[in-house]
Amino acid sequence: MGTPVQSWEGNIGSTPEFKEFPNGNKDPRRLVRINAYFDNSIPDGKGGYEDRGGFWANVEWWHKDAEHYSQLFQKGMRVIVSGRAVMDRWKNDEGEFEALKIQASRIGMLPHRITAVTLSPSQHQAAQQSGKPQSQQQPAPNAEDYPDPDEPF
Repeated sequence: MGTPVQSWEGNIGSTPEFKEFPNGNKDPRRLVRINAYFDNSIPDGKGGYEDRGGFWANVEWWHKDAEHYSQLFQKGMRVIVSGRAVMDRWKNDEGEFEALKIQASRIGMLPHRITAVTLSPSQHQAAQQSGKPQSQQQPAPNAEDYPDPDEPF
């Protein structure tokens, strides 16, 4: 039985790192690596919070768009990481070491401190702009498709 997938919320502590590895005749394997502090904030009884038992961990996410994500993620950004916690062991000239590492299956940016978001065109919009034939997908609903929450039903 494998290790269950868990989620942790924390802040990126350093500039994300992108690496690419050859993969024979296939597309290269791509990795984004971040270092994050996962806090454990407990109410302090005075209206604030106290961190009890937070921890630092390296996070590795193998993803085909790792280079793009490494450019989006920034030091200090609040993220939620889903994945598996494993012990990373290595040796070097200074000795043997081990540290907790998260093998991420997903990393999501949380809106704390984000002041703007710019989306690229959807595939549907890009197809319309380029004049290419479209698939039979339904267009995404817009605000007029939803009832006004202030109006009675």
